[in-house]
Amino acid sequence: MDTPAWHHDSAIIDDGAQLGPGTKVWHFSHVCAGARIGAGCSLGQNVFVGNDVVIGSGVKIQNNVSVYDAVTLEDDVFCGPSVVFTNVYNPRAAVSRKHEYLRTVVKRGATLGANCTLVCGTTVGEHAFVGAGSVVNRDVPAFALMVGVPARRIGWMSRHGERLGLPVRGEGEATCPATGERYRLVGDVVIMVE
Repeated sequence: MDTPAWHHDSAIIDDGAQLGPGTKVWHFSHVCAGARIGAGCSLGQNVFVGNDVVIGSGVKIQNNVSVYDAVTLEDDVFCGPSVVFTNVYNPRAAVSRKHEYLRTVVKRGATLGANCTLVCGTTVGEHAFVGAGSVVNRDVPAFALMVGVPARRIGWMSRHGERLGLPVRGEGEATCPATGERYRLVGDVVIMVE
């Protein structure tokens, strides 16, 4: 039998919010009514989850992260402490732009390092790795290792989170040192080799 979702007494879970089995919501967090969160997730202290947010299963969100409307986190995404999401490209306090939200999608298995920022309207590919403090302002390919402001690709990561011995672009093959899984780079695309 599945373990039910749990939340600390100081957390606010609005009526209508969906939390999957085994999900834990820690101190001083707020999950809005329309949020849909899968199984086995962990939301650290002071996490905010908006109404139009979908979070898959196995997602880890560290302390002080606000997941605003129009953000989707697929299964097994990791958000380091103080990751920043946006949903309006050109905000002004005196101009309502709620009808202009741009959707941000973080694909399965991706890692967002501590204090990185995702400008709205971007997609982070499967198993990509965004380094701490980076600013993502364009789409990120699957398995890419991104760092800097703005974030630029400096290499490739395995599904296990190990750096692969591949050039930044071009052609090549590499093996994950932890798992033995094989990867192939063709141009700007990395795929796992069966």
